[in-house]
Amino acid sequence: MKELSKEILNTYELWRTDERFDKETRDELNKPMSNEEIEDRFWRDLEFGTGGLRGVMGAGTNRMNKYIIRKATKGFANYLLNKYGEDVKRGVAIGYDSRNNSDTFAREAALVMCASGIPTYLYSYLVPTPTLSYTVRALGCVGGIVVTASHNPREYNGYKVYDADGCQVLIEDANAIIEYVNAITDIPAIEVANEDEARASGLLKSVEDSVFDSFCESVKKQAHDVGEKSAKIVYTPLHGTGNVPVRRVLSELGYNVTVVDEQVEKNGDFPTVVSPNPENAEALSMGIKLCEKLNADLILGTDPDCDRVGIAVNTKDGMKLFTGNQVGALLVDYVIKMNKASLSEKSTVIKTIVTSELGAIIAKRNGLRVIETLTGFKFIGDKMNEFDKKGNGEFVIGYEESYGYLVGTHARDKDAVVASMLICEMACYYKNQGKTLVDVMEEIYAKYGYFLDKLDSYTLKGIDGVEKIQAIMKEMREKGKALMPNIATVNDYTVGIDDLPKADVLKFVFEDSSWIAIRPSGTEPKIKVYYSVMGENKDEAQKVLESRRAVINEIINA
Repeated sequence: MKELSKEILNTYELWRTDERFDKETRDELNKPMSNEEIEDRFWRDLEFGTGGLRGVMGAGTNRMNKYIIRKATKGFANYLLNKYGEDVKRGVAIGYDSRNNSDTFAREAALVMCASGIPTYLYSYLVPTPTLSYTVRALGCVGGIVVTASHNPREYNGYKVYDADGCQVLIEDANAIIEYVNAITDIPAIEVANEDEARASGLLKSVEDSVFDSFCESVKKQAHDVGEKSAKIVYTPLHGTGNVPVRRVLSELGYNVTVVDEQVEKNGDFPTVVSPNPENAEALSMGIKLCEKLNADLILGTDPDCDRVGIAVNTKDGMKLFTGNQVGALLVDYVIKMNKASLSEKSTVIKTIVTSELGAIIAKRNGLRVIETLTGFKFIGDKMNEFDKKGNGEFVIGYEESYGYLVGTHARDKDAVVASMLICEMACYYKNQGKTLVDVMEEIYAKYGYFLDKLDSYTLKGIDGVEKIQAIMKEMREKGKALMPNIATVNDYTVGIDDLPKADVLKFVFEDSSWIAIRPSGTEPKIKVYYSVMGENKDEAQKVLESRRAVINEIINA
């Protein structure tokens, strides 16, 4: 049996015996469990990173639970009080998704804010993450919180923090918040307001329905008149927050949409999927079957907090799944085409450093500027804020390979509501010309070159996993250009490149401009490897891709 450190044992004993922790927590920890499980629950405090918290739900310091939520919120509250003083009375907005305990965690966060004297606007129903971003801006708040673990498996939950611009907090502010969070050592002593008293005093208010209505109207402002709504569409919200806004927007615009009935109900157990991630074909399988049955044109699915959307298109050769990079390129091409008259020398497309170059090439060939940011939509949102404040750019579209897109300036985060609307619009626009989105994708490849992109994720949990991820990154850095033939440059973002913040990312760029990027995930115990290969055709690109994957797999599996 694994021996536990004194520190882990002391923390474990405190949590399972101190009566300031509720009975449910103590009962969970007093059940028989192995030393390995005790260690996993208590070997660290769940890390409040640059985007907030994300972890498995349960009792313990390395779990998502109401006590960890209270600690994070108290730290955030102290940060806001110090930064804004009296202006903190502008308040904080809080939203949540369909995951188990999301509503409870959101309420806990709201009552900690109220106990700190900060007015709080809490949604009384679940909303997408981009809606929360919109709400912070619409209500003029000093910050925001959304409780979600995005597309993670059902056992996870998370907590994201937003600034006054509706953007996830950037590195400098996140580090300041982390200091406040880490300064809190007596978790059960954190003050929590009484909900009835907080409402009676006006500190706690529900967000009015008019704000949600305004969000939906802002999304619809990005629509274009494409004539007949000819495409037949199947949609699944995967038991999440997209059900109401996506269906509402598409219905109000007159689209022919059939929903996957079994996946409409909000359910944090996500009973019909292994994981509610529209990046995975399995998550869309029920929708694909319905699409085939109805002979619909496409299926689209949004994740639980409706900031990502995945699609599959019906063709004569069967259903064709699209990658995030492909949808991003389609949207760049389409949005430029439909907004040609309003574009200027300031018009800009923003993408991340691990996103395919195809969308950037399309933008540049059409005279638009392209800006690259680090991974994470908050960096795209930050550029949008810079455009607003300095007038040095006009935002056209921002996107990342992980199925996240934003058109319009209503939010500062990826928005699957507006993306779903535009994907359906594209499908109709091209169907009216006798084309599918697959046909259009092939036309883009013929015009701009063939791109093949692939993401491999390796899950490495616990203390050992952290050490292995660090060892892998170290070995990759040491190999440098010798990793494989024809590497022209190695970009190590830990030293800061192109005025971007420092980040633990390696990018190997080949002589033909193909590349491999490697980074630890910021939200999961994973290391991610991104491949982007350019070739004359798919077969040629596939051979190159597989040879490069073999090299990386050998290193990681060793």
